[in-house]
Amino acid sequence: MTDTRRCPHPTVVVTRELPDVVMDRMAALFDATLNRDDHAMDAAALAASVATCDVLVPTVTDPVDAALIAAAGPRLKLIANFGAGVNHIDLKAARARGIIVTNTPGVLTEDTADLTMALIVSVPRRLAEGEKLVRSGTWKGWSPGGMLGHRIGGKALGIVGMGRIGQAVARRARAFGLSIHYHNRHRLPDVLEAQLGATFHADLDAMLPAIDILSLHTPRNADSENLLDARRLALLRPHVHLINTSRGGILDEDALVAALQAGRIAGAGLDVWRHEPVIDPRLLALPNVVMTPHMGSATFEGRLATGERVIQNIRMWADGHRPPDQVLEGWA
Repeated sequence: MTDTRRCPHPTVVVTRELPDVVMDRMAALFDATLNRDDHAMDAAALAASVATCDVLVPTVTDPVDAALIAAAGPRLKLIANFGAGVNHIDLKAARARGIIVTNTPGVLTEDTADLTMALIVSVPRRLAEGEKLVRSGTWKGWSPGGMLGHRIGGKALGIVGMGRIGQAVARRARAFGLSIHYHNRHRLPDVLEAQLGATFHADLDAMLPAIDILSLHTPRNADSENLLDARRLALLRPHVHLINTSRGGILDEDALVAALQAGRIAGAGLDVWRHEPVIDPRLLALPNVVMTPHMGSATFEGRLATGERVIQNIRMWADGHRPPDQVLEGWA
């Protein structure tokens, strides 16, 4: 049950540097401890923070696990996450302590979908390879057989996870002439399926052999950990390109490396990694992998909107109301 007691001037700890306008508003509204030099807080610093604050504002880089929540003092009543994903927060432990968890859904949808679409285009068309060739100074000029890639129009795009971002990607992909296939825990309403021109596959294994490009958009949780493993990657046809802008743990990176090295899939576009910021050197060595530094949501507009959403959640809670973005039981 939500604690509706008022906390008119809460003590707030923000774990990373946020846009200046967001931090300035937090400083004006709350008793805020800010991280203006953006140093990553270690476990000891996080534990010291949750021991005395009312509200913790973490990001995806902060493991808010059961041990950290157990170390929290009695004042901690709200974890207002800066971002939509909450797989780094132990929701069960938070609920057991009566701590509300909020996130910021929807504000980064379009930004992440834009980057996803950029990867969908750039990997088959070998844009990263072409850019490196020009910079190398070894390009000899145009030739009929130079830098040949694959067109995406007319191809079949498979989307795993048809939530906000998956649907936004589908809308963009249709404009590029791709047909849309998707796998999701729940089928979309008929009207929405018709709008997106999307074909539902209840069985992921049945969808994988039927597509040309695969894009991952499912949250990371116990059910999705290593969802794309060696067995499932083997179901893809050799010309398939795989895109991941969701979470690194959804994709078995060892299996991906093996499939790419053996030519069992054609290429990959990756914005997220299992052990960020460390990237497997075998992936770095592959020319058919386009890599970006977890920048799917990295726009000025998106960061400002995320910060404003965090502030709204804190203010609603401080006024004794249920925050609009409370993460409920069964979130995935």
